[in-house]
Amino acid sequence: MNMIKLSWKYLIAKPLNTGLNILLLALGLAIITVLILIQDQFENKMTKDAEGIDLVVGAKGSPLQLILSSIYHIDFPTGNIDMADAIALSKNRLVKNIIPLGMGDNYQGYRIVGTNHDYLELYNAQMSAGAAWDKPFEVVLGSETAVKLGLGIGDTFIGSHGIGSSSHEHDEHPYKVSGILNPMGNVLDKLILTSIESVWYTHDEGHDHEIFEKPVAKTGFPETDDDREVTSLLIQYRNPIAAVQLPRFINSKSALQAASPSFEISRLFELLGIGVKLIQGLAIVIIIIAGLGIFIALFNSLKERKYDLAVMRTLGASSGQLFLHIVLEGVILTVLGAIVGIVMGHLFLAVLVMQNEQGAISGLTAMVFLTEELWILVYAVLVGIIASLIPAWNAYQTDIAKQLTKA
Repeated sequence: MNMIKLSWKYLIAKPLNTGLNILLLALGLAIITVLILIQDQFENKMTKDAEGIDLVVGAKGSPLQLILSSIYHIDFPTGNIDMADAIALSKNRLVKNIIPLGMGDNYQGYRIVGTNHDYLELYNAQMSAGAAWDKPFEVVLGSETAVKLGLGIGDTFIGSHGIGSSSHEHDEHPYKVSGILNPMGNVLDKLILTSIESVWYTHDEGHDHEIFEKPVAKTGFPETDDDREVTSLLIQYRNPIAAVQLPRFINSKSALQAASPSFEISRLFELLGIGVKLIQGLAIVIIIIAGLGIFIALFNSLKERKYDLAVMRTLGASSGQLFLHIVLEGVILTVLGAIVGIVMGHLFLAVLVMQNEQGAISGLTAMVFLTEELWILVYAVLVGIIASLIPAWNAYQTDIAKQLTKA
């Protein structure tokens, strides 16, 4: 007697009840699946993007905002700082390397970041075509930026002022694509990189066109006689003691603020963790309700099938086989619910990412399967077994003579 086939036949005999129980369980497991996918990928992405950066320095404001805007480019900058202060900081004996960033413009929502070639080396960026910028208004596109914008080597475009895509354009200063990066799987994929000088000249008026042919600073700070500003600085420590002394020294200066990426991101994960736990709690409640639904469905179904079970006993089925028969129904329900839930979770994340192509979760993917998702399947099977134990025990105790006499 094929118990799996028999259990399946009983389930599909009541498609509405079966479908409702599967859907209810799937919703809870889908929520958990999405949380697992987002949490794992988001933490890995944040850690990868901040790798090699010990400290971020910028204008006074929120330290977390400074980190998000300067490393992950998902928030507004806290302001600008004088380049004279930045150069003075670069001469500090505790600083090994310092990378300036100039921000404030975009093209169709993709941020234009002024920096030097050290920023490319920080992420070990490689070119898929062209070369890094040598002159003002030459730009390097991230791989995803190039695809989304449909730009290639030699193409030109006009940047817009501000972070949002609806800001006004700088008509007099078109950018020219000099290079496109290989896919990096980090923040560079969604950026437009150029020189600090390009960011400055974009906001200047009445320039002699000869200035646009001058070489740009490929490392360190550009040479200029004017009072210039940069948005923020990415710093690498020279030695471990810098982690203690340098932030304190910088924060004591009224114009500058130092923020540690590792500290701020840990604090962010801690804050997000509260929300994640609340959502997980809601998902668990849904799963418990689904388990109760399965229990009620099996229990009620058992009352209607007492005669069928008695007939099965007369045909040679043992009490243990009847017990297994009911447990299998619960397990089949929950396994199907788990599969549907995992698929729903991946589909939901895919839709979420498509609707937020330039947001904080834009770098996530639904096309990945984590080992933690196997535990969702195990958890679902346990729910099915527990929900079916009492009905299965009642089936085990089926009295053949009593049920056949009633009939």
